[in-house]
Amino acid sequence: MSGSPRRSVSGLVVAALVAAAVVAGAATASGAVTPADEPAPAADPSDPATSVALAYEFLDARVDEFCDGAGHCLPRSYQGGFFTDLPTWDFTPSFVYDDALVVIAYTARGLPDDLRRARAVADTLLFVQENDPTGDGRVRTSYEPHGIRQGRVEITGPGTFTGNQAWVGMALARLFHATGEQKYLDGALDIAQWIQTNTADMTRAPYGYTGGQLEDGTSLVWKSTEHNSDIAGFFGQLAQLTGDTVWADRAATAAAFVAAMQAPDGHVDTGTLLDGSTTNVYPVPLDAQTWSSLATGDPRYGAALDWTLANLVAIDGPHHGPSISHVDVSKVWFEGSGHLALALKLRDGAGDAAEAEALLESIRLAQREAVNGDGKGIVATSTDGLDSGFGDLYYASLHTGTTAWYLLAAIGDNPFTLPAP
Repeated sequence: MSGSPRRSVSGLVVAALVAAAVVAGAATASGAVTPADEPAPAADPSDPATSVALAYEFLDARVDEFCDGAGHCLPRSYQGGFFTDLPTWDFTPSFVYDDALVVIAYTARGLPDDLRRARAVADTLLFVQENDPTGDGRVRTSYEPHGIRQGRVEITGPGTFTGNQAWVGMALARLFHATGEQKYLDGALDIAQWIQTNTADMTRAPYGYTGGQLEDGTSLVWKSTEHNSDIAGFFGQLAQLTGDTVWADRAATAAAFVAAMQAPDGHVDTGTLLDGSTTNVYPVPLDAQTWSSLATGDPRYGAALDWTLANLVAIDGPHHGPSISHVDVSKVWFEGSGHLALALKLRDGAGDAAEAEALLESIRLAQREAVNGDGKGIVATSTDGLDSGFGDLYYASLHTGTTAWYLLAAIGDNPFTLPAP
């Protein structure tokens, strides 16, 4: 939406899954090479490696749909169902949070074409950053891909929310880590400086980072657990990439805010009220639980994962998985299934591997059979109308961000950290 050493999936397991996905993708796209007297075996879409390959094909098509002559590409975030089912309604905006996830998912597999597309999207994020009306290093919530295809910046979501900034920063940091191209680190540092200058709150305890700014420059003075988790991960990556300990100190401030939001029963609350100090206890969102664990690696958030499994898991027909918040647990939020599965994989406690696999299998079922699906991408929710608890509804429409989270979970790649050399 937006500690101790981390446990990670074996590099050999990741490599094997990626290699299998490449083979499966080639078979899906062009037919496997077999003797002339033997028919090519049909790809099994329920096979995890084939499923991963198909999900990457979905992202490929979305990235390639809206490109300009300079190589800038920006994928629409949602398609199908609610977002395109009326003759007068074709919702095409691209949300930078989703774009960041797409970039990171491409680096997770890292094939030459993956990195080419990751660069195309990241270069577009640099393009909109450089051409923002303020010129101060920020990006906005969303942009119109049709405008990008015409070589211009068209802002559709003018707000500047802190979590979105951090996600774009993590995508640029990840691509710098993968390619060594300095422009990506420079762009990430510009975003980080905007966050520090405009949202750092060291006067109202618990100290941390506020929500960002509205279009008119009005500051959002509450603090979000999700946003501070994002910053903990992003600034930690900058500390690693630059060797500058100031970023590690700032990451620690954000992580300390997250810790202050943990309730006695283990769950993590959403953040603060407008005073920047009083805990906001409603609603209790999934990402505060999973991202706290993923961003910090702190074992204290194992209790938040356990709370999630006990309180946020929905059953909707053949699907099971977490909802967005405790307000509505009637439908599955497949984006959340991705980050919960990843958090459980990395925790690797008793029963975690089985539960993570069950979540991934439910996503694969949705990939194959969901209403509004295409057999490749992942829809956002199991059925339409999931109430987030924050005043909006989510729909069963194909979504780049959900698909990217599935890929990261399947591969075992934590977007809040940089891959080991």
